[in-house]
Amino acid sequence: MCGRFLLTTPLAAVRQLFGFPEMPNLTVRFNIAPGEPVAAMRLGEDLQRHFAWLQWGLVPSWSKEGRANDGAANDGKAVGARPMAPLINARAETVAEKPSFRAAFRSRRCVVFADGFYEWRQGGNRQPYHVRLLEGGPFAFAAIWEPAGVGSDANSNQGRARDTCALITTAANEVMATVHHRMPVILSKDDVGQWLDPASSPTALKPLLRPLPGEALALTPVSKRVNAVRNDDAGLLEEERLPEAPSQMNLF
Repeated sequence: MCGRFLLTTPLAAVRQLFGFPEMPNLTVRFNIAPGEPVAAMRLGEDLQRHFAWLQWGLVPSWSKEGRANDGAANDGKAVGARPMAPLINARAETVAEKPSFRAAFRSRRCVVFADGFYEWRQGGNRQPYHVRLLEGGPFAFAAIWEPAGVGSDANSNQGRARDTCALITTAANEVMATVHHRMPVILSKDDVGQWLDPASSPTALKPLLRPLPGEALALTPVSKRVNAVRNDDAGLLEEERLPEAPSQMNLF
């Protein structure tokens, strides 16, 4: 999965790499968490690339309409069902079929900008790692988005509802697998266009949802300070290797 990431690259470098015309106020962030606005890009009605602020945590349209009187409109979900929790990740293997994601996968694809992410080792001391491209620089997560709907007050920004998004994850490559069995899909610069293209078929898109090769990544152990969302500073990137947790055999 992917539950935290960072974006510290200056706006000019991000615009040059991905080619959107807007000039947003892109502040340096070292610890972006679910529920927060994320810097994204999608195609507009003019079929050109445009920057967008999206809320991280996708809320399916049928969830927001859970109290509607048409069960069919809710993708088979029970009428009157309570809104579901926002979904921060979508699995590449099932994103085209899952009711929560399939409509967005067909017609509402986007990318989310980052230049690194964090992952926690499964088991043991839960060592956090900062993961980045070996060559450095910003990159694009494959993502999907849902439009904000009536009643989505939780996503409001000064009274305006914000569209929501989820990052797509895939099986980890051989390097990431030493830490976690999943990783976010990182698109190459050349694949971004095909991912955003509304004419791309699901068959054409599926090969894009592959893990980045292990040799393209660099992993650095970092402090558990990253666990707390309130910590959002450059110190999170300092290398820190935690002591190994004692095994059950050593406890007796």
